[in-house]
Amino acid sequence: MHHFLKETDFTLDQAQAIFKLAQTFKKDRHNCPDALLEQSWGLLFYKSSTRTRISFEVGVNELGGFPLVLNTDQTQINRGESLADTAKVLSRYLQGLVVRSYGHDIVETFAAEGDIPIINGLTDFNHPCQLYTDLFSMLERYSPDEMDITQLKGKKIAFFGDCASNMANSWILCAAYFGMQIVLAGPQEFSPTKVIQKVLKNEQLPVEFTFTENANTAAKDADVLYTDVWVSMGDEQDAQERRSVMKPYQVTEELVALAKKDALFMHCLPAHPGEEVSEAVLDSPQSIIFDQAENRLHTQKAIMAQLVKMNLPT
Repeated sequence: MHHFLKETDFTLDQAQAIFKLAQTFKKDRHNCPDALLEQSWGLLFYKSSTRTRISFEVGVNELGGFPLVLNTDQTQINRGESLADTAKVLSRYLQGLVVRSYGHDIVETFAAEGDIPIINGLTDFNHPCQLYTDLFSMLERYSPDEMDITQLKGKKIAFFGDCASNMANSWILCAAYFGMQIVLAGPQEFSPTKVIQKVLKNEQLPVEFTFTENANTAAKDADVLYTDVWVSMGDEQDAQERRSVMKPYQVTEELVALAKKDALFMHCLPAHPGEEVSEAVLDSPQSIIFDQAENRLHTQKAIMAQLVKMNLPT
């Protein structure tokens, strides 16, 4: 059974096919092959969501399937039923499941105990659907005709803020896998963890990322400037401290000016203007945040279609 739990779960050839298919879906989103025809897909949420829920719910529908949204507080998970039992039961009802959770072990358990494809809709470790969407959004600029993933090689990504976050982990992993350069800038206490280094080694990928406490160093000659919220869900108790130590890493017009002239500003949203990014940068011509948000739909449809294809009986 094939799943999409982390960015390297698709081969590079499969990733290339996903980006091409996403481009096709975007050109005519209502003229899609019925890849999920008469299939029921569950969307299981431990965390609240806007983009993940709506893009997957609409996407399943547009591929001919039936989306079923489940919040954990409306299931027996909330009353102590084991994930193993839940996975086995849901596998009897559904043809696929998207899980948005806290611990990464949750999506791994669903994949191990069930027998339907599992898609990671976000965990505290990573956010692979967002990263594939971001790469697709970059390819729209760098290779609009071919969507050629080799055009990502050598691009410099500058990531600012919480460099131990799920988004930072995903960018580190994708940079290594797709051949990009990544420099992360943030406070020392929020530097990349040993966990992501272990994952890189397990995936036999080079542990080649740069961490700096100097935001200007990261921004210099960058192709993409990327940031995320400073206070993620589950970190609210540390909100005041986080905002204080990360203030020097706000993406401002001055920081963007150090990057390449055609540099892109990206953010996975929701954004907090005046915190991790200035309002001027959010509204600038270099900002492609709403393209990213839209592209969640097209890219995730392509991911689901690819998984269905990969899991067909041989």
